[in-house]
Amino acid sequence: MSKQHRLTQAGLLVAMFLGIVLWTSPGVAGERSSFDAREVMRKGVFELGGAVGYAQGTTAIGAAESANRSAVFVMPRAGMILTEPLGRSWWQGNVELMIEPVVARFTKPFAAEAVGGSFVLKYNVLSFGRWMPFWDVGAGMVWTNLAPRIPEQSTQFEFVLETGPGLQYFVTDRMTWLMGVRLHHISNSNLGDRNTGINGVLPYIGISFFTPGVF
Repeated sequence: MSKQHRLTQAGLLVAMFLGIVLWTSPGVAGERSSFDAREVMRKGVFELGGAVGYAQGTTAIGAAESANRSAVFVMPRAGMILTEPLGRSWWQGNVELMIEPVVARFTKPFAAEAVGGSFVLKYNVLSFGRWMPFWDVGAGMVWTNLAPRIPEQSTQFEFVLETGPGLQYFVTDRMTWLMGVRLHHISNSNLGDRNTGINGVLPYIGISFFTPGVF
């Protein structure tokens, strides 16, 4: 599959996602201009959902020999909001802790799998009505049979670091569409003979549901 074809597919995916958001907003949500994410995003509330994404390797960061590393990611998520809203300006928000399992299918440089998960800290900005920007940072572990068949890595158990911005839109007071992008890093922390690391850009889209808290 050519690079141009992949970019076209990614563009269509984003366009479809935005179209669904705009199409469902008036009918399902009623477009209540008075809606405030602060009404839902309270301490103890749970988030349950999932996302799918496509990671593309990059040599812009790190010392990897090739950007020919691509994978489809499936990422269920379960989280709980840890704090009441913090701050008083436009950046007012709260902190959420999520557990995010991951299953990935590499398509380049050859077919391979990865299975694991991460703990993710997420800061939700609550000042924009139905739109909720966020930034998250995560760390975890995966097993992958991509290694030791690639020059970057010599061990199958790898550590994961990831971070990036995203955006959620409240279609109802309990359901959001979500999209985001992460810088995604895989390495073995020098536990093997080779540890150049794999860096990639991981855009993703998904859906989440918020349930009343119990704490």
